[in-house]
Amino acid sequence: MKLEIKKPIFVVGVGRSGSSIFHKILCEHPHAAWLSALGDTHFNKLGLHTRFMKAIDYPVVGPYLKNKYIPSECYNFWEYQCKGFRRPFRDLGPDDVTNKTKTKIQKAMTALLTPKRDRLCLKITGWPRIGFLKEIFEDAKFVHIVRDGRAVVNSMINVDWWWGWRGPQNWRWGELTEEQQHVWEKHNQSFLALAAIEWNILMDAMEQARSYVCAENFLTIRYEDVCANPVSNFQQVIDFCELDWSREFEKGIGRHPLKNTNYKWQKELTSQQHAMLDEVMQHYLKAYDYTY
Repeated sequence: MKLEIKKPIFVVGVGRSGSSIFHKILCEHPHAAWLSALGDTHFNKLGLHTRFMKAIDYPVVGPYLKNKYIPSECYNFWEYQCKGFRRPFRDLGPDDVTNKTKTKIQKAMTALLTPKRDRLCLKITGWPRIGFLKEIFEDAKFVHIVRDGRAVVNSMINVDWWWGWRGPQNWRWGELTEEQQHVWEKHNQSFLALAAIEWNILMDAMEQARSYVCAENFLTIRYEDVCANPVSNFQQVIDFCELDWSREFEKGIGRHPLKNTNYKWQKELTSQQHAMLDEVMQHYLKAYDYTY
């Protein structure tokens, strides 16, 4: 039986926003097909990923494989299919899709499907890439995970691989605009302020990218709401994705304890830093009701 990709699901958002655990839970759905951590090391072996998707539904060995090779963004896999996908300096849009790229990505993603797992469910962070993906998969659905930006930027400055440490002239998000440069200079080139500017840049990109899809195919979910009421929020997501709710999936949600750790930024940052973030990030903090 020839399998076709229909209504693929893409989880998108700024990194450090809780999208990894959200995606991992969503992949508990029995019909979800996804890229495992194998995709970063075996990105050119499509048959292996097909066999893996089948094997995770086998008794005994299935649970072991799911725990060992968890859902992953697999940028090595994407980069193999489309050069430049991993770290473009701007968002990717429909004009970046060539016939070759479209054919190659569709073929690679189709290889993930099985007769049971026939709904593609992937996660991408950083640039939304919604226009690019919509050009390849016309009926794609996008779930945008958003988290309090103050928690996001506090998380950014607590990892050594954050690109902002190199300065905006060496990061992934393009040159600062005159206004952004002014904001950064106003705060003495603070790395925390730079992380806040990065969040603004990516939230701007999301606002622009969502215009590529109709409202019926774009859903925003706040990570804090998922932590507070996981079952009801995932019911909303499952309904949006046009998947079936099941007792099996509900049990899967329970296997992943969710904890809202937003208290960390409030505790770890000074009152002056709180005020600075409120000022720099005020537009989207208000837009997504993060006003406390």
